[in-house]
Amino acid sequence: MAFSGSTAVSHLPFHLVTLTHADWDSARACARRLGDDALPELRLDLFPEEDPEAMVDALKRRCLVTCRRVSEGGRWPDADETGRLARLAKAIQGRPAWLDLEWELPIPPEIQAARTHVRLLRSVHVAPGVFDLEERLRNLPDGDAYKWVGWAARLGDSGRLRAPLAWARDHGLVLAAFLMGPKGLPSRALQAAWGGAFTFAAPDDGPPAAPGQLPLSLLREWRCARLHPGYGLCGVIGEPVLHSRGPAFHNPRFQRALKDLLYLPLLCGEAGEAVEALEALGVLGLSITAPLKLTLPAALGLEGPLNTLWRRAPGDPWQGANTDAEAFRSALSQLAPGPVLLLGSGGVARTSKALLEASGRPVLQVSRHAPATAAQVAAFGPVGLVQATSLGMAPEDPAPFPELLEAARATCRWAVEWIYKEDTAFALWAREAGLQVVAGVALFEAQAVAQTQRFISDCGGLACDS
Repeated sequence: MAFSGSTAVSHLPFHLVTLTHADWDSARACARRLGDDALPELRLDLFPEEDPEAMVDALKRRCLVTCRRVSEGGRWPDADETGRLARLAKAIQGRPAWLDLEWELPIPPEIQAARTHVRLLRSVHVAPGVFDLEERLRNLPDGDAYKWVGWAARLGDSGRLRAPLAWARDHGLVLAAFLMGPKGLPSRALQAAWGGAFTFAAPDDGPPAAPGQLPLSLLREWRCARLHPGYGLCGVIGEPVLHSRGPAFHNPRFQRALKDLLYLPLLCGEAGEAVEALEALGVLGLSITAPLKLTLPAALGLEGPLNTLWRRAPGDPWQGANTDAEAFRSALSQLAPGPVLLLGSGGVARTSKALLEASGRPVLQVSRHAPATAAQVAAFGPVGLVQATSLGMAPEDPAPFPELLEAARATCRWAVEWIYKEDTAFALWAREAGLQVVAGVALFEAQAVAQTQRFISDCGGLACDS
């Protein structure tokens, strides 16, 4: 791959924070709080009433000036290109540290004249389905740094960025290349590990500027700026997963163990797509959640349900475990014996039923496909309730089968909630009924400890540069 662009040393910090605030005063206050590892991106299209030169001056020149078109996710009308370039030229008079100019545009004379003191970031946002990064790297425009942004339709799409980013790093090219959308999250978090020189972040007190943009505090918490090529990827895979407690649980433990692993939410609900992504992203460890606990292990030739997979290196065979089962078995040892009403029919319900029966407890399993009446439940006389449906994932979800819960109330002594939240409608009902409750949070922590131990001991990774 030929290289024809500038090799100038970058003065860009790793984090570029887009000022997306509702008013300029809030944006300016946020910019002043940023540390040396973060540069504010001043989007002129977001503050059309403000004077560009005055805004740059208020930021003491320390900013990247951008004016994004509507077609590229901004607010400036595509039809008014003359006005957009005039606004950028006005900002140049404030002498910002950096200016963003679209990849395909010739450099206007007034911007070229300012390049003694303003560095130029050349950027392009390509349409969904387009991946022309390597071709563009063979034909670079004049600039000091480069940004290529695409879209992730599938979880594994980010893997296509690994080779071009590594090439850019090896050739001294200041490049960021990432994919928008929730399935593009790995490309943002692993930018430095793959060879990228910088990434964009949302302000902690403002909304993201683009789909999938992560808050600055989260990128710092995950130490994304310090990742190197030796880092391995672990994560929680399923749909939904962006709310997962997993990153906050596992990443600090990886850091304390000096393990070069990063744990991310990996959004995917289909086993074939997941298998493709595991190889494209080089995943080493997985927490599996709904709807993949049965289908993903089967697609890998393993018997499920499993919630944990790990391997030493990409290409090695997968090993699997069900740490949900380990956590549930431990919880059962502290609960009264007797009949149990099991709600749900998925992978977690299957695990629960097997362990309940192994402990000698009779089970009445109820689901949408296998209903029961309140009279049947009352006659069964359950001592325990196990909530293994997906209800509770969303804040507005009701408790499952409320008429059956009321029928069980007279005999019930304990309840287990599998949803990893403390305030589900089911958990609130169980506490109101005076039952001993094993909360989903407690089950999560017990099974996650077992996962972390496997990831740290059996996944690849070197000593962390902490």
